[in-house]
Amino acid sequence: MDFNVDFKSFGKNLSDLGAQITPFASRTFQYTKEQLGQTDDKVTQLPPDYIDLEKRVDALKQAHQKMLSVTSTYSNETYDYPANIKETFHDLGRTVSEKVHLLSSATSPGEAQAALVAPPSAKPQPKTFSHAIARASLSSSQMLHQNHTGAGEDPLATALEKYALASERVGEARLAQDSQIQSRFLAGWNTTLNTNLNFATRARKNVENSRLSLDAVKAHAKGTTFKLGQGAQGAQPHEEQELSPEAQEEIEKAEDEFVTQTEEAVGVMKNVLDSPEPLRNLSELIAAQIEYHKKAAEVLQELAPVIESLQTEQEASYRKSREEGS
Repeated sequence: MDFNVDFKSFGKNLSDLGAQITPFASRTFQYTKEQLGQTDDKVTQLPPDYIDLEKRVDALKQAHQKMLSVTSTYSNETYDYPANIKETFHDLGRTVSEKVHLLSSATSPGEAQAALVAPPSAKPQPKTFSHAIARASLSSSQMLHQNHTGAGEDPLATALEKYALASERVGEARLAQDSQIQSRFLAGWNTTLNTNLNFATRARKNVENSRLSLDAVKAHAKGTTFKLGQGAQGAQPHEEQELSPEAQEEIEKAEDEFVTQTEEAVGVMKNVLDSPEPLRNLSELIAAQIEYHKKAAEVLQELAPVIESLQTEQEASYRKSREEGS
């Protein structure tokens, strides 16, 4: 069987086919040639300013991806919830403030216990670190209250109950912060990443396609549509050719399309890069964090003197009892 291949004829057939194939196939042929280093024609270069815009857009995209990979945590309620604690259905059934209200009307240890395990009045309580502290503090407070045998109230139990209420308020402030961050930062940055930057990517792809089409048209006009074996079909690398009016017109049309797509992509990329939205969204993120920390500080500042007063009273009582006993 004769396996000899006439590469000259085969190349000519491919060249003739190049005039009939679809633009997509033409671009694919051109891309393949370039990747294989089998093109004798100079690849059309993009303007330096355009390349700079592409680099800036890529950097903006990477910045969004990096930030969102971390800040998306704000969409997860339990991001600071301790993994080692075991809370039951009853623990999560009522808010701390609801339980404190029920406990205030309890007249016996049994009623107090019933208040702690009262059926849920709404959805399960949030699983945040501050809410967990609140529930643990209230439970600890009740353990001390129920086992207190001295006169008056156990000061530590009283302090823990007040700390529980404060911690729940801090937890609610954290949830409010998260909600604001989700709507005012995450939503905006996801839109920029998944919509605006995608428009830029699509525009850049159109430029690349028009560039490949232009170089494919040039190659076909010069008879170098494809190359196999030891040489290219058609003119030698340094041989000057006179293009037909039809070929020249086809090249000019492809050049116009390339220029048009490049200008459109430049406009799209500049719009993405110049948009004030990402910075505005970042400002909203910081504002939400400030509001949360401000609220948390206010709650704890209100609580601190109350706890200090209980501490002072207990220390005075402790010293008095020691003096009386000496």
